[in-house]
Amino acid sequence: MAIYRGKYILEGLDEITPEMEHNLDIAYDICLSYKDEFPCAMCGRCCHQPNIVVLPEEIDRVAGAAGMTPFMFRRTYIVEMPDGRNLINKQNDGPCPFLGDDKRCTIWKDRPQICDDFPYAVSMFMSRVYLALTNPDIDIMTLISYMDARWPCTKVIRRTISSKIKERRKDVVFPEAH
Repeated sequence: MAIYRGKYILEGLDEITPEMEHNLDIAYDICLSYKDEFPCAMCGRCCHQPNIVVLPEEIDRVAGAAGMTPFMFRRTYIVEMPDGRNLINKQNDGPCPFLGDDKRCTIWKDRPQICDDFPYAVSMFMSRVYLALTNPDIDIMTLISYMDARWPCTKVIRRTISSKIKERRKDVVFPEAH
């Protein structure tokens, strides 16, 4: 299993070639461009996503924001998965327990990195941007059909992603044929 930038798991790959890394960097840049162009609208919808990951190095910081010791935070809010991930325990498939009644995050300043990345720089979106970049016959709109167009952030993505991919496709490096 290959890992890109220390957090993006690329299942089915043993290694990332230099060409792939170059193209992944382009996909990553496209995804991150949304973060600067369209910051979070604080609608609270992403707080209902099923897998909110807390990295091991984030536990102390997030626990402190929640006003808890790391031990109590783990015990109260973390579910350790068999694959080693730490997920926020969301009771009865509800929202993140740190989503306030006003639809604002109660630990915003110290939220997990995945919350800051969502939806622009998460593996699922980035991998689809990569596929559309490197395969001109693949339609990005089909690949991102899972995105709810009613969300403020995904509405912007759906409106502009095709042109961003088309613009950056000139920078893609394809491996030499042998």
